[in-house]
Amino acid sequence: MTDCFEVEIESLNLDGRGIAHRDGKTVFIDGALPGERIRYQLEKSKPCYEVGRSLTVLRPSSDRVTPHCAHFGFVQGTCGGCSLQHLSAKAQLALKQRALEDTLWQMARVRPQRMLAPIDGPTWGYRHRARLSARYVQRKQSMLVGFRERARSFVADMQSCAILPDRISNLLMPLRKLIAGLSIRDRVPQIEVAIGVQTVVLVLRVLDPPNMDDCEALLQFGRTYQISMWLQPGGPDTVAPMNSEESDILSLELSEFGVILPFSPTDFTQINHQINTALVGHAIELLKPKADDVIVDFFCGLGNFTLPLATRARCVIGLEGSDALVARAELAAHKNNLNHKTIFTACDLFKWSQEAWKALLQTISDLDGRPGRIDRVLIDPPRAGALAVVEALATTTTPLQKVVYVSCNPATLARDAAVLVHKGGLRLCAAGVVNMFPHTAHVESIAVFEPEA
Repeated sequence: MTDCFEVEIESLNLDGRGIAHRDGKTVFIDGALPGERIRYQLEKSKPCYEVGRSLTVLRPSSDRVTPHCAHFGFVQGTCGGCSLQHLSAKAQLALKQRALEDTLWQMARVRPQRMLAPIDGPTWGYRHRARLSARYVQRKQSMLVGFRERARSFVADMQSCAILPDRISNLLMPLRKLIAGLSIRDRVPQIEVAIGVQTVVLVLRVLDPPNMDDCEALLQFGRTYQISMWLQPGGPDTVAPMNSEESDILSLELSEFGVILPFSPTDFTQINHQINTALVGHAIELLKPKADDVIVDFFCGLGNFTLPLATRARCVIGLEGSDALVARAELAAHKNNLNHKTIFTACDLFKWSQEAWKALLQTISDLDGRPGRIDRVLIDPPRAGALAVVEALATTTTPLQKVVYVSCNPATLARDAAVLVHKGGLRLCAAGVVNMFPHTAHVESIAVFEPEA
């Protein structure tokens, strides 16, 4: 019989698991919340830690709530798309704010002079991008479409999803029927969902080409549900619409700045459009661009920050590692009549250096006819952070007025903040969380650095 124990839950980790201690070991428990007394089932035992699953909540937290989604849970077979639906929305924000503060102090020995109010928004139906798995289960003679099960590679048996917009949630069962009827039902492992201002795109990853009947069924599905159907037979560059007239239909709107951003369904965009809109506005407010400023946007992607900044500054240089994203950002700059105020360049930002910084200053000088200068910097890196960039910033002699850092990983933000503060002599003026992924333990944040007065 599996061992079961009782413990007091002390805190939550960044994966949303309750943390307790028993017999000198740290115990991580799915489904447990701080302040609770839990009876848990031991699932894994290592020399220094254990992993368990909550069986009985003997004393519940006042922040515990009933999960909104029928597919949420911590037992085998439940969906792994969310990890915190049992915690109130207010407590989730407090948890993320505390995680940000603790990580900055424990890893970097820095504390923000001011904590920013969380950027918050809708907690349900917010997910405008998703990667759904598809699998035909032979023994059940049924097709499954949805997120993966918790801690397993199987596809969860989902009939709906509370974090997807209703229009997409309501497609889960029709999609099962559609794919089950294809001749290549065993060769469609994935469906990418991308929602734009006016359009929804479904991209089916196909390992074998669909036949004529399959194509007609897919196109009819698109007509019935007013969705654009695309296929991906290979890598991201093979993605194409089944109807060639639908090749350029997705866009994001940043209405505060009068900017429209076209994108491809496989381009990186934030999954939460409402929070992204608020984040862009808040980041630019914090950066405080002036009409004569030269600004650099590191890891600029499609120009999500670059183009709005260009409506406020003299010149914005967007730097990005992907040639394809740079090309799309340049196209967006032209469409928004901001190409005269933007420069986009593809380069490896994980190998950024003082030499690259000097070359950038020279480029600005050549274009502007004045000594090259950079007034403000925005950094929005992937989870790996921006170590090479901040190392160069920390040793530059260019007098920066402000750095705004948008992060999707508190650990790499803390590492990079330590460089900017302890090596670069900047101060961490403010930091706060961005609730981009409600009901998950993912912590998005924003931080502001300025020179010491």
